[in-house]
Amino acid sequence: MIKAIIIEDEKPAARRLQRMLERNDIEVVTLLHSIKESVEWFMNNEHPDLIFLDIQLSDGLSFDIFEHIETKSAIIFTTAYDEYALRAFKLNSIDYLLKPIDEEELEAAIEKFRKSKQKNEQIDLHQLRNLLSLPGKKKEYKSRFTAQVGQHLKLVDVAEIACFYSENKATYLYSFSGRNYPVDEPLEVLEEQLDPKHFYRINRKCIINISSIHDILSYTNSRLQIKLEKFDEFPLIVSRERVKDFKTWLNN
Repeated sequence: MIKAIIIEDEKPAARRLQRMLERNDIEVVTLLHSIKESVEWFMNNEHPDLIFLDIQLSDGLSFDIFEHIETKSAIIFTTAYDEYALRAFKLNSIDYLLKPIDEEELEAAIEKFRKSKQKNEQIDLHQLRNLLSLPGKKKEYKSRFTAQVGQHLKLVDVAEIACFYSENKATYLYSFSGRNYPVDEPLEVLEEQLDPKHFYRINRKCIINISSIHDILSYTNSRLQIKLEKFDEFPLIVSRERVKDFKTWLNN
């Protein structure tokens, strides 16, 4: 089985990519979220067959990792940069996936790797960094969403949204005014479109806005229950495996 690691500072995006890779029989050895954490991991662990590497991390450009360590792992870049910037990748015959990552494009990249088994030793990461010439560029998050109201489309600003939730195979946004609106994107896509400083996915069914939290209660099996103003569609429970990460998000 192919072993891979994911280097991505947006934890919801990393978890989504992990689920997609596992569906393609890729063993994800670990998730790493910063340059410092990645360098330490590479120095103390066997390198994987494949690295899924975000370009812009919270503590700098991911190319800095390879100024400290050498690896023969193949690299597939994941990036939110536009097509113009990605000409650098095409010129250097390097695989990349544009965020939000499409399932079919991911499968094609994995299949290409399986067939070639080439370790991208020829990649000049320093040159690639210079070609991109995008130091410090930050990802932009959506500031509004379009919701269907009968035959009309309604624009809803992010600041008006208390949470997103899925129910009966549909996705809804819930506004601070107490209204529900259907939206087209599933929660997996919404996770990558929302600023993680303000929004957190507490479980498989719900993403909440930190400004909407009215109360937090202890719940059974070391879980937490979140109370939002006016929201009574169903109990909002932070799954046990996310409680620690959720508390970190609250403190940040």
